[in-house]
Amino acid sequence: RLRSLKFRGAKGTTGTQASFLLLFRGDHDKVRKLDRLVAQKMGFDEVYPVTGQTYSRKVDSQVVDALAGIGQSAHKWGSDLRLLAHRQEIDEPFESEQVGSSAMAYKRNPMRAERMCSLARFLCGMPSITSATAGTQWLERTLDDSASRRLSIPQAYLAADGVLKIAANLAKGLVVNTPVVRREVKNYLPYLATEPLLMAAVKQGGDRQELHESIRRHSLAVTARIKDGGSNDLLDRLKADPAFQHLDFDSLLKPDSFYGRSPQQVDEFLAEIVDPLLRPYTNRKSVESELRV
Repeated sequence: RLRSLKFRGAKGTTGTQASFLLLFRGDHDKVRKLDRLVAQKMGFDEVYPVTGQTYSRKVDSQVVDALAGIGQSAHKWGSDLRLLAHRQEIDEPFESEQVGSSAMAYKRNPMRAERMCSLARFLCGMPSITSATAGTQWLERTLDDSASRRLSIPQAYLAADGVLKIAANLAKGLVVNTPVVRREVKNYLPYLATEPLLMAAVKQGGDRQELHESIRRHSLAVTARIKDGGSNDLLDRLKADPAFQHLDFDSLLKPDSFYGRSPQQVDEFLAEIVDPLLRPYTNRKSVESELRV
């Protein structure tokens, strides 16, 4: 988005450049040269070829859309963090004197993620203002855009800055509670294992529909058992089922068979997508994000 931005240039009051053409006694080349020169002085390589009294307010809308995209991604990430914190699988940074809840002393609310989501939600709402401004302009320009632009565009940048500062702070201090994750995986592994067990049984000549029905029936019974306070005995039920007795359960239940290529996918994503995006900024000084919670 930054690379595609252009400058309005020296277009005059209504965009026709009539005053500059008069100033240069009808010399169109000089008018165009002035247009480019003013843009370069302002740090732009290109100008919009046609404008009114202002550049199209659709440009503002596209810029704020890009900022709102940051809000969308941050809100999604923050929501996931809050859900995982609720399951106690992760913890966000937590100060020694920090109060998790003013009402309930035992609580440890994910306050950073909550704050990030709140700001991100505000940021996601800003495009409605800039798109309305772009769509309701009269002819070459009307003055009803001024007040809303002076509020919406700066606030969008400030909100995006706040969101990114919180995100950086969160990313540096996240704690993964591996024992909790391991416990959850163990609890749900029997359900996850049903797909490879089904495929293996089909390969050995079993009827897929009949096998699927057996798994469905056992799974529902186990879920009901768990809701009544019992344990998950799905694998024991499947091992006792004649349709699955001939399978090598130990080889099919190895943990590394369930995460596929996810480690390689992460490494490839960082190397092929993230690193090239960050490379132009490697010489920039890092900014520490300090928060008060």
